[in-house]
Amino acid sequence: MAGEATPEEHIDARIAELGDWRGEVLAQVRALIHEAVPDVEEQWKWRGVPTFEKDGILCTGETYKKAVKLTFAKGASLDDPAGLFNASLDGNVRRAIDIFEGDAIYGEALKALVRAAAALNGEKKRRK
Repeated sequence: MAGEATPEEHIDARIAELGDWRGEVLAQVRALIHEAVPDVEEQWKWRGVPTFEKDGILCTGETYKKAVKLTFAKGASLDDPAGLFNASLDGNVRRAIDIFEGDAIYGEALKALVRAAAALNGEKKRRK
């Protein structure tokens, strides 16, 4: 449809409209995701959730009043040697990282998780 915003434009707008630490964090993790997987595809799903995909969903970047939540679609299948996952730990499939105001973002560890998620999606695609 002509005039409809792209997923990238929606995410840019979300970052701008937040206008606080959450926008800064979302922008920072977005950049790290792109560094980890340069050909990642951005999507705008479920009426406003930034989603990062490569052969399937890698993670989402939801923003809440007190946190930015990175939910990894297949996080339970990923090694997390740095212990970044701190939310949704009970589930059989997903794992999440809740980032609160003032939290440090461990870029190298986050990029390793994103690369691992992309590799896992790629394995499943090749098996089909």
